Amino acid sequence: MSTDGGEHMSEKKRTAGRLSARVVGISIAAALGGFLFGFDTAVINGAVDALAGAFDLGPALQGFAVSSALLGCAVGAWFAGSLANKLGRIPVMVIAAVLFLASSIGSGLAFGVIDLIIWRVIGGIGVGAASVIAPAYIAEVSPAKVRGRLGSLQQLAIVTGIFTALLSNALLANIAGSAADVLWFGIEAWRWMFMVEAIPAVVYGVMALRLPESPRFLVARGQIDKASQVLFDFSGETDVNIKIEEIRSTLNAEKRESLSDLRGDRFGLKPIVWVGILLSVFQQFVGINVIFYYSTTLWLSVGFDESQALMTSVITSVTNIVVTIVAILLVDKVGRRPMLLTGSIGMAVTLGMMSVAFSFGTLENGSVVLPEPWSLIALICANGFVVFFGATWGPLVWVLLGEMFPNSIRAGALAVAAAAQWIANFFISTTFPAFAEIGLTFAYGFYAFFAIVSFFFVFYQVPETKGRELETMTDVVNLPRRGGSKRA
Repeated sequence: MSTDGGEHMSEKKRTAGRLSARVVGISIAAALGGFLFGFDTAVINGAVDALAGAFDLGPALQGFAVSSALLGCAVGAWFAGSLANKLGRIPVMVIAAVLFLASSIGSGLAFGVIDLIIWRVIGGIGVGAASVIAPAYIAEVSPAKVRGRLGSLQQLAIVTGIFTALLSNALLANIAGSAADVLWFGIEAWRWMFMVEAIPAVVYGVMALRLPESPRFLVARGQIDKASQVLFDFSGETDVNIKIEEIRSTLNAEKRESLSDLRGDRFGLKPIVWVGILLSVFQQFVGINVIFYYSTTLWLSVGFDESQALMTSVITSVTNIVVTIVAILLVDKVGRRPMLLTGSIGMAVTLGMMSVAFSFGTLENGSVVLPEPWSLIALICANGFVVFFGATWGPLVWVLLGEMFPNSIRAGALAVAAAAQWIANFFISTTFPAFAEIGLTFAYGFYAFFAIVSFFFVFYQVPETKGRELETMTDVVNLPRRGGSKRA
């Protein structure tokens, strides 16, 4: 009898391991959209000077060519939720892959700046759609106990995409001699930088076609047998019928979800929707993309030459990958709120010190130069900021956006929150040159201020979702009181 019991336990362990491997596999495939997201937003950095020369762009048009994709991202994010509710999660992933593919080829073969911007916006729509669908899909197929780790794969994919784009750009430029030089088939290296993205775009599309549809979408469409199969085969649910009933009870089966379902009594929206929007805005308003978009300028100011500055940017992106892995290991053990609060404190301190350091800068040949020891302090704090962001706010905002909303409004609420994130990204990216003109002390002080505000926002408004089933999420913000009870 004990032997039978042992065999039964062994079989359960083997089944759990198989299910775990399956859900990790489909989560990684879904997160490939994040890889393209990171690649697409970073690839422009290696090509921008060469394309500016090729198309004879002034500073304003050059800046818009860089940031135009972010406008497409906001559009893609806004419409992705309603499309996902109408067509399903998987078709939207495939549409995003097609847009990535078209953008990569179109941008690489652009005749002028106008069609380049159009192709960049098209790619941005794909990025925005992928930024909504991946976290929603991963949250909907993941068991609650590992949902944080699997949701963090989105951010890991994003930072890996950034690193790959930087590395690809460097390799292509080195082979050609420079980004502006001809590489293969009479085509300049900067054009190949864009066209290389066609490879991961095709891989993403093919893998998306092999993914199972979200069980929550299937239940909403009355496809119970398919939903049961996905829950049993991939999510590891042992009592599928109970889970189906839980999902069904939280979905509004009477009518299709629309953006009107997000309306509430808190400035026109439900409180939890505002929490999602503000999480997205704070993630961008601490200035992380300034470090990645304008990092070379920062490193030059602390005394590096151009080659050292470019190499340091690559090292920074590797650091971001490493700390994101740390976040994946911790998120389901520590919880979302403690990690976000720690990140806010760390970012506020490091950004504040950078602001102080640049107050000692002097202008030499049109560039800010820092004396010792402030150049070293700025260098340490910039990397410290990346560590605190990458281990907390980078991945955890995507985790929370994927899981914090009720089933009945998840896709729509996530779409609105992601659109807000891209608009905030556009604002921060386009205002940095103007902020820098005022002074880098002002710029980094601005980001430090929002890091401080983000601490109080998380403390008072962001609910803990660690270990909670998606079916228990509500549109009321539930925060833990002292002693462990909850308030509505």
